[in-house]
Amino acid sequence: MLFEAQRHEPLQDAPWDPARAHDAVRAIVGDLDERFNAVSLWPTHPLDEAPELPTGYKTLYLGAAGTLWAMWYLAREGAATLRAKPQDLIGPVYDAYLAAPDEGPVLPSYYLGEVGILLVLWRLTRSREAADRLWTCIEQNIPNPANEALWAAPGTMVGAWHMFEWTGERRWHDLFLANVEQLWRTWLPGEHAPCHLWTQDLYGKIVQLLGAGHGFAGNVYPLLRGARLLSAERREQLYDRCVETLRATAVFDGDGVNWPPGTGPPRPGRDKMLVQWCHGAPGIVTGLADYPVQRSSDMDSMLSKAGTTVWTAGPLTKGPGLCHGTAGNGYALLKLHRRTGDPIWLERARSFAMHAIAQSERMRQQYGRGRYTLWTGDPGVAVYVWHCLTGEDGVPGLDILG
Repeated sequence: MLFEAQRHEPLQDAPWDPARAHDAVRAIVGDLDERFNAVSLWPTHPLDEAPELPTGYKTLYLGAAGTLWAMWYLAREGAATLRAKPQDLIGPVYDAYLAAPDEGPVLPSYYLGEVGILLVLWRLTRSREAADRLWTCIEQNIPNPANEALWAAPGTMVGAWHMFEWTGERRWHDLFLANVEQLWRTWLPGEHAPCHLWTQDLYGKIVQLLGAGHGFAGNVYPLLRGARLLSAERREQLYDRCVETLRATAVFDGDGVNWPPGTGPPRPGRDKMLVQWCHGAPGIVTGLADYPVQRSSDMDSMLSKAGTTVWTAGPLTKGPGLCHGTAGNGYALLKLHRRTGDPIWLERARSFAMHAIAQSERMRQQYGRGRYTLWTGDPGVAVYVWHCLTGEDGVPGLDILG
């Protein structure tokens, strides 16, 4: 069994409708514009566990930084118009984070801490002070023992990569490669599988995970993005290990394939076969989409079979979002469209988009409000639907921040 059927729901039988898709994007952005409050930012959704914060969530993943970026991006793309000016609001959001951090202390995390906020701050304002502080945070986070994307270097080094791409400055090139050295030192033969894996010291447990949120796919993602900066020998080793690890840990069934959350002896939760961005086939596809096409027939086959699993499993009952929702799964289909050129993947991504729109509208009716977060809520859905209109495949807040 490649997925748990109760985690998914039947795909809505609705034809792709570009006008409805664009209307949905405009409606989401209009709601974001209307509900913003300069002090409390956006109302916290009941499904997002909220600490007692006077200013709500502020991070890239779950807070105002990610939401402001999505608004800015969609307005710049011509997808919607804004009354608010995100470039004027992101500085106060960063100040609010320093005064009342979302997770207790100020943390460097890309997704849930200072690095993600600073990256949006720089992108929207080009602040030199933000760039200098960002460099320091990324450099200080290199030895983080969590050793995964959410909290540690495999996430924060994505910030160094974006800054190098945007500025061309040598300091970001060197900082990215310093992070590469950390990942290479800790990428070791697996304890329970015949492949190379990273070990996570995460939430009080020592684990070896595989997904895009906390494991192999999330860690290998920045290496593949920055592969051109590696030596030829290391680049070849990277490619070989990617195939080795996916092949050694895959579960095949017919035309599909999926991966468990982690390796090792049975443990509660470890054996769930999830099909969502953070664990399972969708994040494997998005995390390894930059692997060279036609270099490995095994890799090409596994990624396509993973897409088949995403399509067969169908939309997620958890909702329309990116991390564990229909839009996040849809990005795997958009990636496969780019990799293969086969229009069937774009057609399937657009079917998921129509379903995600309906899910978002249904949840807004149910709760009387939108869900104002990039990775769990409506802003991520809006960017995904827009990409289904344009045919782009960049995962928001990860592949693209420009």
